Amino acid sequence: MARTLRLAVAQSTVPEDPADRDALRAAGREIRALMAEAASGGARLVQFPEGAITYPSKHVMAAGPDGKLVPADWSRAAWDVMREEAESIASLAGDLRLWTAFGSLHPLTPPSRPHNSLFVVSDRGELVARYDKRFLSHTEVSYLYTPGREPVVFEVDGIRIGCALCVEANFPPLFAEYERLDVDCVLLSVMVDDAPRARVAQAYGTLYSYWLGYAVPAQFSATVPSGIVGPGGRWLAQCPADGQPALAIADIDLDSADPDIDVALRYARPWRRLAQDGLYEDRLVTGDPRSDIRTAF
Repeated sequence: MARTLRLAVAQSTVPEDPADRDALRAAGREIRALMAEAASGGARLVQFPEGAITYPSKHVMAAGPDGKLVPADWSRAAWDVMREEAESIASLAGDLRLWTAFGSLHPLTPPSRPHNSLFVVSDRGELVARYDKRFLSHTEVSYLYTPGREPVVFEVDGIRIGCALCVEANFPPLFAEYERLDVDCVLLSVMVDDAPRARVAQAYGTLYSYWLGYAVPAQFSATVPSGIVGPGGRWLAQCPADGQPALAIADIDLDSADPDIDVALRYARPWRRLAQDGLYEDRLVTGDPRSDIRTAF
């Protein structure tokens, strides 16, 4: 039985003002157009950037009259439009039979601030998971959001998938945790114009021997576009670096004959686990290790 999943990773235009109703609706239309394109390309899962419906700029939501940052006034956000667009995305996911992961905001009861989340909708149009960003930037935790608590792993066609958002790339224990949870792929959705973050994503493909979907907004793609990293750390597909909405598509294939992927899955990942689980315990030197130093020459 084949163990494959065709993943599409999108770069879509992310609006930064959650009060701009027209921009939110335009973002929703663009997301749905890319979903249709992904489905026509045979994708089973499509991933969008952090805040795909909206990622509020701190300068829009948390700037005081003197320009200094203050706690965001979330009553300004067009929550009704965000919900309508999310519901339309979910409905289309069911129509297309396409799993869809997209970033947006999840409101909490005031005075609690919202979560910055990645929503996962099944191919039946049902919300099956919501990943709430756990590690926030200083600005985010001080003025904008409430942090989440738990990792999220979901399955599509037997492929196990974890979720992470943006600055969390700078927290290696989170990605090590997903390795321990035995994921095959991590979706890392970002809202940042930052080439080093993409290199970190590649590093996790090398270190933990799983696939990574790296979704970046279209407006930042000239620096590093959206793409898919394979086990071993090589880019398998990337969007054009032209600032335009696009998709990168590649297969997650657990039985891949690609040499890099085969070595990473069949040898590197199992060996790393054995080494960390005490493989070397019965090979350690006993007694006084200084005796080895004194007799070295």
